[in-house]
Amino acid sequence: MADLVRLAFEDVAYSDGTEPAIVDRLRADGMLALSILAESGGSILGHVAFSAVTIEDAAGPWFGLGPISVHPDRQREGIGSELVASGLDRLRASGAAGCALVGDPANFASFGFLSDGRLTYPGIDPSYVQRIVFYGDAPEGRLTFAAAFTPA
Repeated sequence: MADLVRLAFEDVAYSDGTEPAIVDRLRADGMLALSILAESGGSILGHVAFSAVTIEDAAGPWFGLGPISVHPDRQREGIGSELVASGLDRLRASGAAGCALVGDPANFASFGFLSDGRLTYPGIDPSYVQRIVFYGDAPEGRLTFAAAFTPA
């Protein structure tokens, strides 16, 4: 499976090259909560991962979105949006309290993600730290991703 995921990140326009290693570490650490591949005719078109996160003031289980990738030749076809929507639906159905991410608000507002400054992440402009609440109150505090996101 790691090879399949690695293929999903090859030549991705917005990749910094660390994504396959992050997914491998999430899996090795038992922290990969949800991994969804988009395939067609045996070719991988995209991938999205979700892992547990902590937020200082959060109740219930929270998850982080990412990494996400879509093959450059298939971008702007809605594949990434379908992967994200499917993952969020599955998290919601599983009883997750919400999902958080660090990314461009323009790319995630359509899914219901909100950046209101209540979540922080060290060294990142708070406008890029976003969350979507499935149930309960919106948390406030520092967002912490799994150790797999920190290079060794």
